[in-house]
Amino acid sequence: MGVCPSAAQAELFEVISNVFKYLQPIKKAMNPNHCNRDNGVVTTALLLAAGKGSRLYPLTHNTPKCLTMVHEASILERLVINLSKQGFKRLVVVTGYQEKYIRAFLGTRACGMTIDYIFSPLYATTNNIYSLWMAREIINEPFLLIESDLVFDVSLLDDMRCPGRIAVARMQPWMNGSTVTVNRSQHVKKFQNGIAGTFDEIRYKTVNIYSFSLASWHSITERLDRYISAGRVNDYYETVFAEMVADGSLSLKTVSFDGKPWYEIDTVEDLAEADKLFSAGTYKTKIPSDITQHASGISKPFFQHVKSTGGETITRSLSKLRSLPQSNSLSLKRIREANIQENEVSPKNKSGGRMHGTV
Repeated sequence: MGVCPSAAQAELFEVISNVFKYLQPIKKAMNPNHCNRDNGVVTTALLLAAGKGSRLYPLTHNTPKCLTMVHEASILERLVINLSKQGFKRLVVVTGYQEKYIRAFLGTRACGMTIDYIFSPLYATTNNIYSLWMAREIINEPFLLIESDLVFDVSLLDDMRCPGRIAVARMQPWMNGSTVTVNRSQHVKKFQNGIAGTFDEIRYKTVNIYSFSLASWHSITERLDRYISAGRVNDYYETVFAEMVADGSLSLKTVSFDGKPWYEIDTVEDLAEADKLFSAGTYKTKIPSDITQHASGISKPFFQHVKSTGGETITRSLSKLRSLPQSNSLSLKRIREANIQENEVSPKNKSGGRMHGTV
């Protein structure tokens, strides 16, 4: 038999190939979390970064929480790179505490994304419901809502780019915070407080990443207006989502974050765990070769990719951030060298997991 196929074989191969092409979209549709990118995907992200991060003190003494270093890259740097790698084109950041450093770090364009800012003047006395409400006029498109204290594997966003999604993880004994129950179609049935106890249904921890269609966003803003007008500025936005899911005006399909690394950093203890999870050589954020960001104002801090054995890794010299407050480079190692007990640095969450904080 020759190397080249006969005419009959070539015809058979073509038939088989066409069958596979026909079956591929059916296979994708059978995946409950598959995001049909042919129908459009979310390309705008809203990042809530207004809070003081008081439970990470003294790392946040003069510095925004999102600029805290997790190994060789800040939380904000990791978030921006992950969003860029997923094809996001616009990032809207709600700022508050020490906002000038966030603006200086990102500038008006970072990693191929346009950056817009909203300053929340009441950041010290309001909660995340107010930060979300602040974005009602600047965002008029489908978007991804994300908080600025998360580190995660970039692939976890794969199925979050379709509108109407909520990131969740199977509830573990040490976790707390908002949870949801899910129906057979993997849609949220109900939100609950993260209270301890025995439950008849499996509960899933909310990861605080959501995606919304424009129609859903309009409905959400109407509900937010009612809350803010009633003076309920210290509620969590989950309160609004829970109410809307309960009355059928909001539908959210779950995307599982189980199986790949993610961590929410509220305390120094959380930071220590995230350092382990995202240590050098483990789950490194790979920076695309075309990403080199020169932020304005802080002696040109930048995202630099370094090729080395085993892949690319993030480095950002702290000397490039000398215009930032010194606390930005205050790492766990320095805390320990100063003989500061970690539980004295930040109030410890005795029950483990997440405790809500203003973002």
